[in-house]
Amino acid sequence: MKLLAINSGSSTLKFRLYEMPDEKILMKGSFEAIATDSSCYSIKIGEEKEQEKIEIKSHKEAITILIDKLISNNIINTMDEIEAVGHRVVHGGNKYSKSVMVTNRVLDEIESIKDFAPLHNPAALVGIKEFSNAIPNALQVVCFDTAFHQSIEEKNYLYPIPYEWYIKYDIRKYGFHGLSHNFITLRMQQILENDTPNLIICHIGNGASISAISNGKCIDTSMGFTPNSGLMMGTRSGTIDYSIIGYLLNSTNLSYSEIDNILNKNGGLLGITGMSDLRDIDRAYIAKDRKVILAIDMYTRRIANFISNYFILLDGKVDAICFTAGGGENDDIIRKEVLEKVRSLGIIIDEEKNRNTIVRKGVEGVITTNDSKIPVYVLATDEELMIAKDTYHIFESK
Repeated sequence: MKLLAINSGSSTLKFRLYEMPDEKILMKGSFEAIATDSSCYSIKIGEEKEQEKIEIKSHKEAITILIDKLISNNIINTMDEIEAVGHRVVHGGNKYSKSVMVTNRVLDEIESIKDFAPLHNPAALVGIKEFSNAIPNALQVVCFDTAFHQSIEEKNYLYPIPYEWYIKYDIRKYGFHGLSHNFITLRMQQILENDTPNLIICHIGNGASISAISNGKCIDTSMGFTPNSGLMMGTRSGTIDYSIIGYLLNSTNLSYSEIDNILNKNGGLLGITGMSDLRDIDRAYIAKDRKVILAIDMYTRRIANFISNYFILLDGKVDAICFTAGGGENDDIIRKEVLEKVRSLGIIIDEEKNRNTIVRKGVEGVITTNDSKIPVYVLATDEELMIAKDTYHIFESK
């Protein structure tokens, strides 16, 4: 069967058309910078790639182009050949602990919590509605980025604030990057031949999060009520003293929304170094740029702190630590700096393996020595494939 996996961001739309259950990719691509002067798309079929800078006014327009490309490239003859569509939805609130079929009730509930993810959930809703209209006979499935973290217990997801705020306003830790953390957990179950592993998963991309996995279930994660929590990231500040916001409101002419925008888009590595791309930062680090050295130390210290905290949370019983996502998969400098900061846990990095393990070059694997107390893996994550797997499972069981 043909299955379409859709990953809509605030200004992007990524897609893959799969032949399931073989997981064969028939066509994939992305639409970038939607509704800006830089909008463009990139499509790949086998080894052939098509790219074009073109005006794309909305997600709806991107979907129209996508449907045209599927047919004009003879990938399908009609849209009815696609039997299921899986959609990533960033926020599922506290209602969903797994992927579900789209119903009017599900759509209403996603709409009701759009303020929790104002840049992402509305874009996902557009995708769901447009594909429902374009392929009315296809099964539509939503895959929530928060669902994997719903196994976290109340003592770990509540904030030390008036309990009434949780009851009235659903203020709690939700966690994000759940599709990625779930995908890596499933891969490690296969690698370790263990259905109930204890893991610490480090999703280190422009956005970054760490999760603690006990017996194959998430028991804590670094992101919280919003993705701007936990680790220092590419452009996000991560966790800071909330009083800074009040101080800036009283001391500057900045509005709350302006401060929030700065903390999300001009904080993190960008705020300290003026750069957010780890490749640029690594080059400056090698050249011994003072601010970059400072930023890398801040960045990796925060990752190391979460690893240490989760080591204790898991009672020291950790089957593996996993690095994934763009930085985790490809940045040997970041991995080395992090692991040197947690060497008191008995972790011994193999520097040659670390340098040579680069996912974009097709190399995954263990980057620690045989006598390291905890093996450290570098693995490719695949959110779109996780969407496809969940959607196919629901399709088969309906």
